[in-house]
Amino acid sequence: MTEIASSGATVIRTWGFNDVTSPSGTYYQLWTGSTPTVNYGADGLQKFDQVVAAAKAANIRLVVPLVNNWGDYGGMDRYITQILGSGQAHSNFYTNSAIKTAYKNYVNAFVSRYKNEPTIMSWQLGNEPRCNGCSVSIITAWATEMSAYIKSIDSNHLVSLGDEGFFNQPGHSSYPYQGGEGIDFTANLAISSLDYGTVHMYVIPWGITSGYQAWGVQWIKDHAAVQKSANKPVIIEEYGLTSSDRPTVYQAWWDAIVSSGLSGDQYWQAATAASGSGYNDGYGISSSDSIFSAVKAHSN
Repeated sequence: MTEIASSGATVIRTWGFNDVTSPSGTYYQLWTGSTPTVNYGADGLQKFDQVVAAAKAANIRLVVPLVNNWGDYGGMDRYITQILGSGQAHSNFYTNSAIKTAYKNYVNAFVSRYKNEPTIMSWQLGNEPRCNGCSVSIITAWATEMSAYIKSIDSNHLVSLGDEGFFNQPGHSSYPYQGGEGIDFTANLAISSLDYGTVHMYVIPWGITSGYQAWGVQWIKDHAAVQKSANKPVIIEEYGLTSSDRPTVYQAWWDAIVSSGLSGDQYWQAATAASGSGYNDGYGISSSDSIFSAVKAHSN
């Protein structure tokens, strides 16, 4: 955490979820059939207590997503599989009443534990929620319900959706604008119980393999325009590139963030120079990376 703070970072995102079907290592929720049990023990939320304490000591505040769209650490499909069985549609996470109740129960346990903790900056409904091929109204309705639920438990902290900022413009030539993942950034930002908007940017995995510097600048500008119209902050809270031109591209994106008035950014991901420590999926930036000094200058 001290290494992250040395970059100039004052806020980081860290997972508030890990669903398992058998106890192993650190986990926050154990599923036995269709019944989930929150783990308050030394290998459960007491571990998250340590994360909070470390962040507090480093003067860092935390953004905490409460479920993962993806299968890593259990994810939404863990709820679906345990309650409805395997092979059921991903959309059930957002629409099935039993699943929504199970999610709310977990949220209540987690959020209530830290609702008076100033080290928490915000809660996120999930990490990168998607509903491929669904009407955008499904996630918008879910986000409206769940953000209001969190606010009913905790009025001290900000709440955001945690989505990638996809637009809903069918027929657009670029995939993140087309609405195929069931996200409408503009509509979701208008939800009264969501305090700010979130944006991610992974140009290569999204199919933008050439001209991605300029594409990213426009992506930033388009979200800054929605920020202005909605009169709510918007953060680009994940972006990553692994190609050799990363320093040049990042600088162009940083310049666009500043000039557009976007409220801030968080790169993916904070790594550590300590051997054998931490996690790095290839996008990581540690204090030993050549780009670290540029990150620090941008942060300051």
